[in-house]
Amino acid sequence: MNNAAPVQSENQAAPTAQQLEFNITGMTCAACANRIEKKLNRLDGVTATVNYAVEKAYVEADPQRTAMIIETVSQLGYGAQVYEQRQETTADLMEHTAVELRALKRRTIFAGVLTVPVVLISMIPALQFDYWGWIVGALATPVVFGAGFTFHRAAFKNLRRGATTMDTLVSAGTLAAYLWSMVALVFGTAGHPGVRHELSIAALLGAHGGTHGALSDVYFEVAAGVIFFILLGRLFEKRAKKQSAAALTELSTLAVREVTVMRGDEQRVIAVTELRVGDHFVVLPGQQVATDGVVVTGHSAVDAALITGEAAPVSVGPGSSVVGATVNTTGRLVVRATAVGSETQLAQMAQLLEQAQAQKAELQRLADKISGIFVPVTMFLAVLTLGVWLLLGASVAAALSAAMTVLIIACPCALGLATPTALLVGTGRGAALGIMISGPVALERAARLDNIIFDKTGTLTTGNMALAAVAVAPDVSRETIFKAVVALESYSEHPAGKALVNGLLQELREVQPRLAQESVLVAEQDLGAQEDSAAKQVLLAELQGLISEFEVLPGRGVTAKLHVGEDDPHPVYAGNAKLFRELDFGVDPTLSEALESYQNAGYTVVLAGSQGVVSAVFGVSDTLRDDSAAAVQEIVKMGIEPVLLTGDNERAAAQIAGQLGITRVISGALPADKISHVKALQEQGQKVVMVGDGINDAAALAQADLGIAMGAGTDAAQAAADIVIVNSKLADVTTALRLARRTQRTIVGNLFWAFAYNTAAIPLAAFGLLNPMLAGAAMALSSVFVVANSLRLRSFK
Repeated sequence: MNNAAPVQSENQAAPTAQQLEFNITGMTCAACANRIEKKLNRLDGVTATVNYAVEKAYVEADPQRTAMIIETVSQLGYGAQVYEQRQETTADLMEHTAVELRALKRRTIFAGVLTVPVVLISMIPALQFDYWGWIVGALATPVVFGAGFTFHRAAFKNLRRGATTMDTLVSAGTLAAYLWSMVALVFGTAGHPGVRHELSIAALLGAHGGTHGALSDVYFEVAAGVIFFILLGRLFEKRAKKQSAAALTELSTLAVREVTVMRGDEQRVIAVTELRVGDHFVVLPGQQVATDGVVVTGHSAVDAALITGEAAPVSVGPGSSVVGATVNTTGRLVVRATAVGSETQLAQMAQLLEQAQAQKAELQRLADKISGIFVPVTMFLAVLTLGVWLLLGASVAAALSAAMTVLIIACPCALGLATPTALLVGTGRGAALGIMISGPVALERAARLDNIIFDKTGTLTTGNMALAAVAVAPDVSRETIFKAVVALESYSEHPAGKALVNGLLQELREVQPRLAQESVLVAEQDLGAQEDSAAKQVLLAELQGLISEFEVLPGRGVTAKLHVGEDDPHPVYAGNAKLFRELDFGVDPTLSEALESYQNAGYTVVLAGSQGVVSAVFGVSDTLRDDSAAAVQEIVKMGIEPVLLTGDNERAAAQIAGQLGITRVISGALPADKISHVKALQEQGQKVVMVGDGINDAAALAQADLGIAMGAGTDAAQAAADIVIVNSKLADVTTALRLARRTQRTIVGNLFWAFAYNTAAIPLAAFGLLNPMLAGAAMALSSVFVVANSLRLRSFK
């Protein structure tokens, strides 16, 4: 017999796990979500998270297991359906929500109309006529078995599978009250003429005080009242939960459906799904931009408030980037599409919010565990309460009332909603403000920080550098070195390199008229915004032909081989002083003086040279963001120590730090150094947040306890970050941290309320100090309170 393991065929692809999303129906409490999650995670190759607040399951599994997942959820008594957000229209989403709310509203009104007279007659002796018990019993029956049918059906299904949920508690409590009342009517004295319920504090808090023996009391008002109050609570809860998830729904409704695309000289209206990268499309005044792109022709102001949270429209013209779903307010624009479908910023924002919903915070996991065991514990306590009361000689009515109250008051709905609703509203509010939060874990970390490390260029400063000063060695041709530096730095992505290219092109106009004629557009406008300029292509093609074997030297500069005339190509370098010290290049005294002068002025200094000699020194200046100083001051007020971490020289870094009031400065840091500095703080037990925007910040962003990236930064930085500031405003960093703290306080408040409520209420119920009907009202209102408290985050500013 061959016992060797089977070898997988090369043509047989191994199963690939993907992120799947399912709508879950039929859940009534966090215990339901916890039960589904546990069952799904027992399946081979399946990792699942079930979120009761948004009624969804997020599953990582082979798509071929979809049917098995749906069947497993169905076997538990719930419904599961694959969720495809981008295939659902706004009308579908709104109609689905409206149908659910209408059905629940009808049940609630039906229950309320019948319950009000039942409660009034049962609680007010003046309204109690002969045989009143039979009337209230008749009114309560359709409430218990009609409006409350879903509770009993769910409880029965769960009971068959050996499980308990909130429905079990509600069903057991209301059926016990109803059946006891029927027994009292048929076999006791409750249905006799002259029987009254006394109106007293004791009657309102605990058991009724009947006057004709143990079977003289009826609890129809409890059975009907609990059903009504819980339905009313669920109605408010469902409305509030839909509001708390509104941010994601709003994002999904922003996308444009149709677009006017240019095909040659013709314009055609097509579905936006047919749009491709590189297509040119028209955006008229008042229309939304169909997808991310770059303006080709036209000038206008674009309202990006829905995406960035920035109220003021932004002026755009040829070369300006625009984001899909923003609104063109004035002029006609022709835009070239640079991203479509799932690659657009809007789609990525929606995806980030979906991922945030799928995650669970530490506090939420703790609450879910407690909710999972709370129901069976409550069932045990109810039975124990019934037994103890009977052993102490109390009446069956009093014992039953106390046990029913324990069942009803202990439903853990508030506990299950406390954390996810607050996190959902918090992340949604962040999105509305242009702050993309990756999930609840990021919010938790953002609420507990000790140090915040700022990168300088592009973070504290605008990143829009300009050439401020130039010094060239006496024996070097200005034209030659300028052309070499332009060619070399044109390949660089560093802001200082771009500043050199723009500034030196202007200088070249003065020393070479021929270049000036070809590059006038390039010299007078931002190269980055004029990537399609024919003049730029002519100029740079000529200069870049002088360079080969370009190489980035991380944290130091760039190098390449320079081809001049018939001479052999030789390496040319441009970078900081550290690079040229490593190369041991000689420096002319005049350049040494210029170097020291530029450093004292706080410039970012770039040196250029070849063949063992520094040929020129350039001073590049950057300006602080308008909100940098205020943001740093706010950080200090929050009890977080700001740290400036930069690759610039010590003097330039100190000059910037002095303007901002930052006392802790780390300069001359290579990318690897940034990671080590973050680690050093963490090893001291500090919780560290890193704020940056460049490729050289990505590793440090990933290493930090919390990474915050500027939206205008590189894709690598944003991918490594936990929070992305879409509009790159430094003030929004403090806004994100304050939002995180506010959300955390809301969660703690919600959990305190839920725990305190159950902890205090269960003993009161067990000692007979609560009426079952009032317990039902209190239980329902506790869930409404938690969700409403979370919704207060929507007003955060």
